[in-house]
Amino acid sequence: MTRLSRVRSRRRRLAALATLAVSTVGAATLLGPGTSLASSHREAPLIAADPQADNTDVYAFVSPDDAKSVTLIANWVPFEEPAGGPNFYPFAEDAQYDVHIDNDGDAKPDVTYRWTFTNHRKNPNTFLYNTGVVNKITDPTLNFTQTYKLEAIYGDPQYGRSVTLANDVPVAPSNVGVASMPNYASLRSQAVKSLPGNITTFAGQAAEPFFLDLRVFDLVYGGNFGEVGRNSTARYDVNTIALKLPATQVALKGDASRNPVIGVWSTTQRRSVRVLPQTDGSGRPAETGGWSQVSRLGQPLVNEVVIPVGQKDRFNASTPSKDAQFLQYVTNPELPKVIQSIYKIPAPATPRNDLVSVFLTGVSKLNAHSLNQDADPKRIQPAEELRLNLSIPPSAKPNRLGVVGGDTAGFPNGRRLADDVVDIELQAAEGVLQPGHPAAVDGLGDGVDGPAIAFGSAFPYLALPIPGSS
Repeated sequence: MTRLSRVRSRRRRLAALATLAVSTVGAATLLGPGTSLASSHREAPLIAADPQADNTDVYAFVSPDDAKSVTLIANWVPFEEPAGGPNFYPFAEDAQYDVHIDNDGDAKPDVTYRWTFTNHRKNPNTFLYNTGVVNKITDPTLNFTQTYKLEAIYGDPQYGRSVTLANDVPVAPSNVGVASMPNYASLRSQAVKSLPGNITTFAGQAAEPFFLDLRVFDLVYGGNFGEVGRNSTARYDVNTIALKLPATQVALKGDASRNPVIGVWSTTQRRSVRVLPQTDGSGRPAETGGWSQVSRLGQPLVNEVVIPVGQKDRFNASTPSKDAQFLQYVTNPELPKVIQSIYKIPAPATPRNDLVSVFLTGVSKLNAHSLNQDADPKRIQPAEELRLNLSIPPSAKPNRLGVVGGDTAGFPNGRRLADDVVDIELQAAEGVLQPGHPAAVDGLGDGVDGPAIAFGSAFPYLALPIPGSS
């Protein structure tokens, strides 16, 4: 490649990045209450200080080994250093971890799956996570363990009808290292539980599945966009929750043929009052009051580069019905101005409305809620959700670029683990999904095309966590 072509390629990438920052959210000018955006890793000041409650990614896809089922995956606790003992990375006992399903398009949850966790310690008089080699989750040498309760809540998550699907389900432990856990794959398998109704659930640690180059925050790749291609998450783990269940259990009226489209997002709630420490001498915080939402996530890679730092905490605590308060920031975003100041590339004119279908309503013939025959068209409203068409079967040869690469089973139709969402969103910002647009722009992306560790072919599909001994 000549120097001129490299410069042009960089300019195309930067222009696309600036366009993405505007167009992904600029479409919000068409929207009233009900619009929502998404969060990502450590995107807001308060949630950055509370990693146990920080939901980092959401995935929703038709299960590759069972086309009649859907798999939902949500991750928390960003950038887990594998050797981070002696306490490692438990889920919080004092939090509610939710995955919401909107199957009629009204931007409100119709079904919510909720996980709540309980800690167990066999020996409080040791500093060790495990006191010997661990071969089974039930081994007495695994000193610290967690279990969880899984509920399905129908209607409003606070007042709806709750059904307990499972209780006292074991969590896969953090991967301490090969000396402590010589066969971690076996430990994970013991945490995969089959439930009545053809439901499978898992909670535990996994290798971070989101792959991307994060040096964008160093003044957009250090002032030299040629410095791309480093997977910034390659050496970290994450806490994950996964659920595989029949598509009929999340589809409107239980009919995935007539009503194939669902919207998915996750949230975390904590008690509204926390007092440190308790007066009983335990040193543990006292949690009182009602539950308050502290984090939420749907589509990836929007909130952290659009919402200003002074509004990020409010955004994470707000509900989709009140997102109109943030429209001034999404219609005139900051990032294109930053890129213009560094690279002298003019920021695209605002507002941009061409990506409404991709991010806020679903593509009309692919994954819009209007495809659901039993949905009331008058109640359907634009909102940021990860929309998935349950009737589109898994691809025999998945393309990392999803719909951009001609694979309609991939992002932005849901999100599979291997979908390269950074490159896809850049391509979509260049209009590749518009009718009559030519093929994907060659070389447009962050240079990271896949995970550091390959994903699995069986539930929960995620790669095993990196051991602390690595």
